[in-house]
Amino acid sequence: MKAIRITIAIVLVSQFVLAQEFDKNISTAKSAYASGNLQDSRFAMEQMLRDLDMAIGREILKMLPTKVGTLNVNDKEDDVTGSGGVGLYVNRHYGVDPKRASIEIINNSPLITSLNAVLSMPVIGGMMRDENQKIIRVQGYKSILNKQVNTDTGKTNYELQIPMNNTLLTLRMDDTTESEITAAANAIQLAKIVQIAQ
Repeated sequence: MKAIRITIAIVLVSQFVLAQEFDKNISTAKSAYASGNLQDSRFAMEQMLRDLDMAIGREILKMLPTKVGTLNVNDKEDDVTGSGGVGLYVNRHYGVDPKRASIEIINNSPLITSLNAVLSMPVIGGMMRDENQKIIRVQGYKSILNKQVNTDTGKTNYELQIPMNNTLLTLRMDDTTESEITAAANAIQLAKIVQIAQ
């Protein structure tokens, strides 16, 4: 019970501190802009956007599953960063070596354009045919499934890239099957993640 109270207190304090930083950055941006110091105003707004990306990233982590297949989350390895408008980055790992999985979410990923080109133009997709690459649908989103066979161990790893508007979700699983990775992807709340990541 004491641990729960401490956790709740930490969450409330961190949200309060984040709100104070956000308000401070807005105030700094306004006063710098009013005084004609555009460089400082821009810097304060970038900090504000970075803080906002971090808050969004923490909310997305709450939506991610605690298990991928049979692999439990390693929440100590969670990584959330924001880069002030360029993009949000969320990374979560599951399992232990040699069998691991990860979910990576990048907002405004530079790969989005390339992936959407492959997915939307059959000619390009046809020219780039690879027996280890497949286009599938996951919860209505066209996705690219890449299969990687380790010739030394004989184990098969998969990577599933799901472009959703301006957000890219990548699910990686070691020593798995196509049905296991697609089942794991279907257990992720994609629509909610897209909604909050926008």
